[in-house]
Amino acid sequence: MKILGVGVDIIKNNRFKLLTRKKNFILRTFSNNEINFSKKKNKNILFLAKRFAAKESFSKSLGTGIRDDLNFKDIEILNDKFGKPYFRKTKKINNLIYKKFKAKKYNLYLSISDEKDYSIAFTIIQKQ
Repeated sequence: MKILGVGVDIIKNNRFKLLTRKKNFILRTFSNNEINFSKKKNKNILFLAKRFAAKESFSKSLGTGIRDDLNFKDIEILNDKFGKPYFRKTKKINNLIYKKFKAKKYNLYLSISDEKDYSIAFTIIQKQ
């Protein structure tokens, strides 16, 4: 199996907290599932900061960044029954990966973490 793309992003949590004060930032950036799930968390700003970093790391693994054909809400991070985060594969994501890498079958790997001051995410796109 071949690695098609790798992306990493780190964000300072205080900087992210300032972003969340901007009008509609959360609504423009996160899916309803992500917003609703964050409301169940004690430290929901850290929860969202990690997902923001994950969305950025995904866009970097594509090699495109967030552009006209990809926005933050196109990238959704969910959790499995054990709490492990993963990217939801949508038709749009499938099309973007096919367009960029000509891969119909692929795996997405995501690792996210945070510390007091920073949140970080790492993404790998692998062809099956």
